[in-house]
Amino acid sequence: MDVRAVADLSPAERRAFFERDAGVEAVREDVRGIIGRVREEGDVAVREFAEEFDGVSVGNLDITDEAARAHDELADADDPVLAAIRDAADNIRAFHERQRPDDWRESFDGRELGRRFRPIDRAGVYVPGGAAAYPSSALMGVIPATVAGVDHVAVATPPADEISAATLAAIHEAGADAVYQVGGAQAIAALAYGTESVTNVQKVVGPGNKWVTAAKAEVQGDVEIDFLAGPSEVLVLADDTADPELVAAELLAQAEHDPNASVVAVTADADLAASVAEAVEATIDERDRAETIRAALDNEASGVLHARSMSEAVLFTEEYAAEHLSIMADDDEALLERITNAGSVFLGDHSPVAAGDYAAGPNHVLPTNGGARRYGGLSVDTFLRSSTVQRLDREGLAGIADTVTTLAEAEGLEAHAESVRKRFD
Repeated sequence: MDVRAVADLSPAERRAFFERDAGVEAVREDVRGIIGRVREEGDVAVREFAEEFDGVSVGNLDITDEAARAHDELADADDPVLAAIRDAADNIRAFHERQRPDDWRESFDGRELGRRFRPIDRAGVYVPGGAAAYPSSALMGVIPATVAGVDHVAVATPPADEISAATLAAIHEAGADAVYQVGGAQAIAALAYGTESVTNVQKVVGPGNKWVTAAKAEVQGDVEIDFLAGPSEVLVLADDTADPELVAAELLAQAEHDPNASVVAVTADADLAASVAEAVEATIDERDRAETIRAALDNEASGVLHARSMSEAVLFTEEYAAEHLSIMADDDEALLERITNAGSVFLGDHSPVAAGDYAAGPNHVLPTNGGARRYGGLSVDTFLRSSTVQRLDREGLAGIADTVTTLAEAEGLEAHAESVRKRFD
């Protein structure tokens, strides 16, 4: 990797860093066709797409019982993977339990006002998979929904000749009510609109490739979604006390996700920048997914950057708005105070992003492509609705009656004003 100076980046280079493209727009038209067929043909279309895209002949789409069996088989075998799934689930559940808001009511001069929170009825969670295994995504998607109290949590995961037992077991451990073997854009359409086998939901969440993301963009409005998320990202903000090998390890870890992943290190220390680039190059070939890593490092939104000062490094970090922000610095808390745009923040040498990906507790479904400027990651709040509650006594209404009637008449809504006066006839 070459080290580049932040100050020397051209306008095009800055756009590549700050306007990261997940490739969603390029597939939107094809995705519309897929969604249209699923809406019209239901299970028939879903099965045909499984043959076309996954190379799998699907019988029953509902594999809820298979998930339960996979869980039981791992339990009977005393499999260490299930033990890890349970440990991670406990941590994730404990963290998300802290997010549950309390209903409240308070009195304000004769006005009893409050707010209450209730879960949505049906949620759909997309869990990437097929031949791959992503039990962590199952835990991260399903557990916040169950903690929120969602009545029916459905999971869609791609079909395969043999779906990962670990993924199925994690789905069951997390508490999903239904599991369907359907992937890609067709899965999002099935969850959004329903088919003969798939019950439609009110909200669809979870990570996926550009086809999944494009489908979420298409169904938004007919069904709620969490947010649009692209390939994985990490930005490491480091000062001269950082260990270059640890910085390099963070870049390599996220780069192995996807050729389109974005990985960045930014520092005001020229020696550290050079050492990080050298450590990355020296370590790539030791990694199993070296080819994927190299492709990600060649991404226009990846690189090792040298800033003229830590202030410039912080400004770059803030504008980048990373999905994962790792701060390796002597005074990491002071740097954190200067940054508002980040999906999840990892402080210190012993807080690798991988810990958050799997078992620390916070959710790993996070905004990418600068989304952290506008919203946060998946949480219990994602699955809740809030209602306000109002009870006014005579004195409470009298105290605001003139204000209400004056504003109502100013807006030309005479009946609104009369509805207040009527209480005092």
